[in-house]
Amino acid sequence: MNRTHRAVRAFSVFIPFILLFSGCSSMPLDSSPDPGIPSSSVSSPPVTSGPSADPVMFVDPIVLPAETAELIGSLRLRSGYIENFSDSGDMCVFTADIAQSGFYDLIFHASSIGGYKENHVLVNGENVGLAVTDSESFVDCVFPRVYMEAGENTVALLQYWGWIRLQSLTITPSEGLDPLIYDVSAKLSNPNADDSAKRLMSYLADSYGNVILAGQYSDAGLFGAESAMIHTKTGQYPAVIGLDFMDYSPSRVQRGTKSNATQLAIEAWENGAIVTFCWHWNAPAKYLVDLESEDRLWWRGFYTRAVKDFDLAAVMDGKDPEGYDLLLADIDAIAEQLAILRDAGVPVLWRPLHEASGGWFWWGAFGPEAYIKLWNLLYERLTDTHGLNNLIWLWNGQDAGWYPGDGTVDMIGEDVYPGERVYTPQTAKFMEAVAYTAPPKMVVLSESGFLPDPGLCLRDSAMWGFAAPWAGEFLTEKYIEDEMLLHFYNHERVITLDGLPDLKDYPIRDE
Repeated sequence: MNRTHRAVRAFSVFIPFILLFSGCSSMPLDSSPDPGIPSSSVSSPPVTSGPSADPVMFVDPIVLPAETAELIGSLRLRSGYIENFSDSGDMCVFTADIAQSGFYDLIFHASSIGGYKENHVLVNGENVGLAVTDSESFVDCVFPRVYMEAGENTVALLQYWGWIRLQSLTITPSEGLDPLIYDVSAKLSNPNADDSAKRLMSYLADSYGNVILAGQYSDAGLFGAESAMIHTKTGQYPAVIGLDFMDYSPSRVQRGTKSNATQLAIEAWENGAIVTFCWHWNAPAKYLVDLESEDRLWWRGFYTRAVKDFDLAAVMDGKDPEGYDLLLADIDAIAEQLAILRDAGVPVLWRPLHEASGGWFWWGAFGPEAYIKLWNLLYERLTDTHGLNNLIWLWNGQDAGWYPGDGTVDMIGEDVYPGERVYTPQTAKFMEAVAYTAPPKMVVLSESGFLPDPGLCLRDSAMWGFAAPWAGEFLTEKYIEDEMLLHFYNHERVITLDGLPDLKDYPIRDE
């Protein structure tokens, strides 16, 4: 996201994207009032388990009926269930005596009121993600792999979208993890990938599961304000720098925008950093809403609400040839920039069409079928027509139903915004992403409003390949305290710029 559109969607405390997991199918919400999220502790507990940790054994499930919960706010118990979660601050709190330290699944037996809903899950006061309820009949919605110490623990459901009925909570031991989730291939989807991309992917695959690469989005590149702040506070620079092709979109260039993101990418690479690019794709000018209203300004043209008369499904089905040609022209404009990077020897972690399943961007507004067709068009145009063999394709659709297939995807990204000063690993979201593909692909925290505590990531076996907070306020103490920034950047399991090898000479492994 860019600073401008973050401001549009920002709320006073909580700015969620999708950090949700459920046994039910899921689609994220774009906005909701702020419920106020408790802060997490910065310090890590002792690492009591890791990627090969054994599951809890010989512990029976704990079933906690609605009647046993403490009700806060306007919640009411009715006919054996808690209902509504309609007001900010509404929360029910269950207390459980856990017999053995380890990982547990939380099963909320719940129904929704009016379709898809999501609410915060807090374990011992820590925000661990969102529970999804999307059935108006009572069903089991599973929130997986929550770590709890032996003894008394609390599990709370806090209103976010609200409007559910909750009948019970069951806490049951999680199954053991497959130790092969980090055994990912370094082979890229593009058979003609160049050596720069192969070397980078080889390093990432070799490192995955052992370390987290420190990343950061910054409009000004590796030596911009964000990196300077990080260096001042921690003595380190990020290993991965995030940039945006937004202002190269033709409909923005027509309005006078300029960008030096391509040159900043070359600068970062020449100084040893890894480059990732997203593209807030401003729709072609023909489809932009020109009303100068708060949410329909031309420079918000990547939003669904800022375009008009644009039917992506019709375009991709050949019913709008002009629209198709306009999309090709836009793709070709970005290809020019990617070709400059290719010719300079810069491999790119390429993250186009991000957060599609949310529907707030026009490329996700007409469902997964149209989106996947657009993804495939983009892949074929950049790879086959333009010969951009320096790309590592990072898919960030955020829902399994939107996955375009292994043949055009090299790694999986999740964008997670859990609120202020939240440092939990968001393990449920990580595990959801791992399950998108078989065999697994590398999973990264491609964009975030937080930093996960590396010790907790190791404990939960949620070792994101890299973690890249968005720029601006998300790097301030409002979201990430200085103590946590220092803790993260100097953790033995985190790779910063000075910890990267020479990626121009890294050995290639093609499997």
